[in-house]
Amino acid sequence: MSNIASHLPLMASRTPTIPALKIPRGRSARGDIDYLSLSFAELEGEAAAWQRKLATAGAGRGDRALVMVRPGLPLIASVFALFAMGAIPVVIDPGMGLRSFLSCVRRSRPRVLVGVPFALLISRIARGSFRGVAVRVGSSGRLDARLSKATKGEAASDKDRLVIAPTQESDQAAIFFTSGSTGAPKGVCYEHGMFQAQVRLVRETYGIEPGEVDLPLLPIFALFNPALGMTTIVPEIDPRKPATVDPARIVQAILQEGVTNLFGSPTLWRIVADHCLSKGIELPSLKRVLCAGAPVPASLWADSYRFLPKGAMHSPYGATEALPVSSVSAARIDLSSLKGAHVGTPVPEAEVKIIELDDNPIADIASAKELFRGSIGEIIVKGPMVSRCYDQLPEATAMAKIQGEASPAATLTGAGFWHRMGDTGFLDENGDLWFCGRKAERVETKDGPMFTEPCERVFRQHPRAQRCALIGLGSRGGQRPAIVVETKVKNSQEARNLSNVLRHLALQHPQTAKINLFYFHPK
Repeated sequence: MSNIASHLPLMASRTPTIPALKIPRGRSARGDIDYLSLSFAELEGEAAAWQRKLATAGAGRGDRALVMVRPGLPLIASVFALFAMGAIPVVIDPGMGLRSFLSCVRRSRPRVLVGVPFALLISRIARGSFRGVAVRVGSSGRLDARLSKATKGEAASDKDRLVIAPTQESDQAAIFFTSGSTGAPKGVCYEHGMFQAQVRLVRETYGIEPGEVDLPLLPIFALFNPALGMTTIVPEIDPRKPATVDPARIVQAILQEGVTNLFGSPTLWRIVADHCLSKGIELPSLKRVLCAGAPVPASLWADSYRFLPKGAMHSPYGATEALPVSSVSAARIDLSSLKGAHVGTPVPEAEVKIIELDDNPIADIASAKELFRGSIGEIIVKGPMVSRCYDQLPEATAMAKIQGEASPAATLTGAGFWHRMGDTGFLDENGDLWFCGRKAERVETKDGPMFTEPCERVFRQHPRAQRCALIGLGSRGGQRPAIVVETKVKNSQEARNLSNVLRHLALQHPQTAKINLFYFHPK
């Protein structure tokens, strides 16, 4: 038996009074953030109430349930209730746009909808996308909990405890959609054993201990905290527009609640870092900052030492389909090399290989050509943290998965096959992994491929080319490389001068020596 929801009642029995979740609901007279706080026992009571509500409405084991609720208590309690009953929550990024969102709903074919009133209304209007929905369960937009006996301070009854379905390691647990930032969104099928492996590896890789306090700037990562024994502080952020975050609110939450762990993108952390540096603020409670979603700029690595006096920045590498794959810390990051982005040492239980570039499906690992250390190719990974397939997309699954060696372990989650990350990179002589850009974004010249990250890193050394992109003009196999720089030039003479400077910079490095075409795009 393996069910990811079992961690919540375990924490509720071991540490029933420790806060599990804090939800902001305003400011006190002194200006402090006023939180609604629930202990682990109270959170289990809330999840149990959701479980009864879902079962009464007609949801059951094996049902797909589209979750469209607010981050924080509704998200965690409803999803853990679905996990516990053996249903399959479907989580789609609300920031991808309505058309893409409805396409994902239509493809995932949920039977159950758990949503706020607006979501229930959308399901009635867009009937074609929600055709299979037979059960609708409403979620209040209010912050208040459904006060169970545990919340009222009374002795918990059986009604305040989750009933855990006897699911197996290979049973489907959830469907998480990719963001669509690097292609059409795809539903990634998670299994209970995959969740268990991710919790284990994150705990071991970063030394996370029960009792720590987390402020997840991406709401989906809050789902791991009950299993890790961490208190979740719900951030004051709009998950649909994360770049509009007010850094002062994030910093206030960190300082007030003694946050020890925080996950966010480089873009979000740049905003928070700039605020800290401009105000002379340090964040002494933070043990670790996890920064992922894109390569972390060298300036952010350097600045992290100024606002993290007792902690360190880490950058985990992976994807929705396989996370974590590797990780690197500020103490180990190699920023001197322009050959790619250093993404660190593969985590325990992850096996990483670099294979020759191939844009076609690869049926089995024997058909893939493994490259020597230092050679750039496609990154593939095998391990228990790797998803088995995409939902309803057999062609995409065939493109992304490679059958491994036959063995008795092939029936276990993540074993027996490899996931193609869609990224290029190489392994160095120490076994560390380096990222060289998305495979689809490489430029194919008559002299061979050129990769985005090694080329762009050369030009990012210039202060006016901090944001730039390698592109290819013409047909693949004979493309002409060019660099697009996000900067404003006043006239053609200034453009020629900047082009000459960048051309001189390009000639100093073999990976960019043949680039002599530059475009300038205003911010």
